[in-house]
Amino acid sequence: MPFIWLAYFFPLAALALGLAVSVLPVPFTGGLSFIETVLLIGTSFAAVHHAEGISSRIGQPFGTLILTLSVTVIEVSVLVAMMLNGENNPGVGREAVLSTVMFVCTGVVGACLLVGALRHREQEVRQQGVNGYLSVIIAISVLCLLLPQNTHAGLMGAVDPFQISFIMCGTVVLYGAFLFMQTVRHRADFMPEASEPAPARPRRLVVHIPLLLAALGGIVLVSSGVAAGVEELLDRLHLRDPDAVISAAVVAMLLLPETITAIRAARANDLQRSINTALGSALATIGLTMPAMVAISVWVDRPIYLGIEPEDRVQLLLVLVLSIVSFGTGRTNLLNGFVHLVLFAIYVMTLFVP
Repeated sequence: MPFIWLAYFFPLAALALGLAVSVLPVPFTGGLSFIETVLLIGTSFAAVHHAEGISSRIGQPFGTLILTLSVTVIEVSVLVAMMLNGENNPGVGREAVLSTVMFVCTGVVGACLLVGALRHREQEVRQQGVNGYLSVIIAISVLCLLLPQNTHAGLMGAVDPFQISFIMCGTVVLYGAFLFMQTVRHRADFMPEASEPAPARPRRLVVHIPLLLAALGGIVLVSSGVAAGVEELLDRLHLRDPDAVISAAVVAMLLLPETITAIRAARANDLQRSINTALGSALATIGLTMPAMVAISVWVDRPIYLGIEPEDRVQLLLVLVLSIVSFGTGRTNLLNGFVHLVLFAIYVMTLFVP
């Protein structure tokens, strides 16, 4: 493949620069932040490449699980760096989770359904597997983004640490239960028809595994510089809701490799793998990213906001209901893709004109 060497260069370069900035007294500059941002984007693609290499050798659904968990590690590291950068940014976590659900369930899913329908007219997915994704996504989205603001404490404008901790434990339990069903109890519901696990090839795994770990480590190390640079850039734009735009920009950047993977799978008439990748990333984010950020905020004694704005509530509930309808028959077509993409365009508009 052309430029395959970049999958080896970016992880090592990001890791080296991250270690250098951590050890040496390097002053923060716009140029350094730009370099770190380029390395982060390139390393994200490299991480997805190596995760896919592992995926192709260990088979589904474990391969998709590795891919989504890798992206979750990347997202948590960047968002935590943004939350802790300078003054506290307590709204970054909730905006990132909301952006991930909206981007995936409208933009990514819509693009996959549209591309797949244009090439194959109609496509099929295993309805039981998709229902599993959606049921947990709906439950966790409501618990994390809607419930905290509608409890007695939330209505009084306070945050009850016990309530939040209990809700976060519940989200982790739900995600763990889903993983058990996906990887052990009902694996067939998440696999394409007549799909067989690929045999392992130790020599290639020996290459992909350390480079994936190097990529994730490099991203963790350069994420603080990227967060500072993104916030400094967007602060100059005087946006009405900077936290929402910053979180959406980071989510869009980090979801780009998975988006490309999902669209390619849909175009190749493998909609099941496409949906596994798309919905898996959304579920991993709300099931793991939010609890991780809440735990870190408690650990460093910084506040974090969970409730979302009224217009965001309407859009979130709309896209969750639409997702149930779109996959309700197990068959998708062009109209499904158009509806999701229109909602995505409206969501992006409300980021800049809330």
